[in-house]
Amino acid sequence: MSEAEDFARLMRELKERGGLSYGVLARRLHTSTSTLHRYCNGEALPVEFAVLDRFARACGASAAEAVDLHRAWLLADARRRAGTAAAEPSRAGGEPGAAVPEPVPAGAGGESDPAVPAVVVGSVGRAAAGAGARSSWYRRRAVVVAAAGLAAGAAAVALLAVTGPDRGAPRTGPAPGPGAGAGTRGAGGSAAAAATPPAAGPPPADPAAGPAQPSAPAGGGATQPTPDSAPPPVPAPGRAPAVPLKAAVRPHVWAAGCDHAYLSERGPGSVAPPPVQADAAAWATAQRAVHAGSQIVEVTLHGTGGGTVVLEGLEVRVVARRTPPAWNVYQMSQGCGGGLTPAVFAVNLDAPRPLARPVAGNDAGNRLPAPAFPMRVAADEPVVLRVEAATTGCDCDWSLDLRWTSPAGSGTLRVDDGGRPLRTSASTGRPVYGYALEQGRWAR
Repeated sequence: MSEAEDFARLMRELKERGGLSYGVLARRLHTSTSTLHRYCNGEALPVEFAVLDRFARACGASAAEAVDLHRAWLLADARRRAGTAAAEPSRAGGEPGAAVPEPVPAGAGGESDPAVPAVVVGSVGRAAAGAGARSSWYRRRAVVVAAAGLAAGAAAVALLAVTGPDRGAPRTGPAPGPGAGAGTRGAGGSAAAAATPPAAGPPPADPAAGPAQPSAPAGGGATQPTPDSAPPPVPAPGRAPAVPLKAAVRPHVWAAGCDHAYLSERGPGSVAPPPVQADAAAWATAQRAVHAGSQIVEVTLHGTGGGTVVLEGLEVRVVARRTPPAWNVYQMSQGCGGGLTPAVFAVNLDAPRPLARPVAGNDAGNRLPAPAFPMRVAADEPVVLRVEAATTGCDCDWSLDLRWTSPAGSGTLRVDDGGRPLRTSASTGRPVYGYALEQGRWAR
């Protein structure tokens, strides 16, 4: 049985036990009956876990069953994304999904973060700039954005609700020091990024030849982190401890799975129709488009060994700030919404020193606790982090550094867009276009 078939089987079992029809479930999940039917038949796979979180709760699933459903979805989604990545050449010129060495330290390339007046941008109410300029074709739509700019999907919330941030657990390894900068990049885009274990060590050195030098990583491999404290009790000569995490990064997550905006220098007659969220990365690359005003990044983390890894914190690094380009804004949806506001880490890229600020969510009037470090990750207990970054004043290149600790040591995992910085640009005052389905073209 394939991963997709196993996932569909779990959905059918929960639906049959819950006793709800496809129509009733579809209304509760804010999706169509036909789409839900395709999920249960294995003909399609959700691009986000948000709809499945609501599905599990509507069917009365237990916490263990919700975790099983999430694991099955992760495996099926990884298989789907791996097939997509294999069909497309790697933008970095290496193996698709390979981790990229040499994380960019703060101020890399001689650039520093200039002092920029702080502008508080919350995760709620950060509607895309220029929305007021939308013309009547857009306002006539019966469906409106329930909460513009809210981070979409409940994968992180579901995992935190089941596993939860382990606030009171003792730390299992040495804490990172203030100079912890060495780490491994996570893979970006739609490919799952497994942190590659170190290659076989060099042969014993000739005592007369002096101390042996660590061998360089193979092309496309992941640079191993430099421990922040003493090495493991019995380290292999010339090696740092293997990174105990693998990460899958999704930099094109849309609010409620449908609402997002991109900036492109192309005119409306040269821009392809809006894609579905699963095809957003390829669409944005083809249109030379960047995220407009905000960007939601989802990071799924698994442990790679038998032990537990403690996630200690998340740091934001803005490596470049430019004047926002005078491009057009293209809205991906004519309006969508749902009853869920996920808990996220909100980032104000306009701040001189941006922080990942925990923000609580809301699910139909029920408060969802804000995510908090430390968190525990293991091979069978994944964690999903959702970060929502926003800007009203810069064209920003940025990345995330995730600090981790394990019994073997500690280090930093770089989160970016397939080896390149994430890019989010302000869109204030730019022309806003939406796609008019009845006319088959972009219109203001």
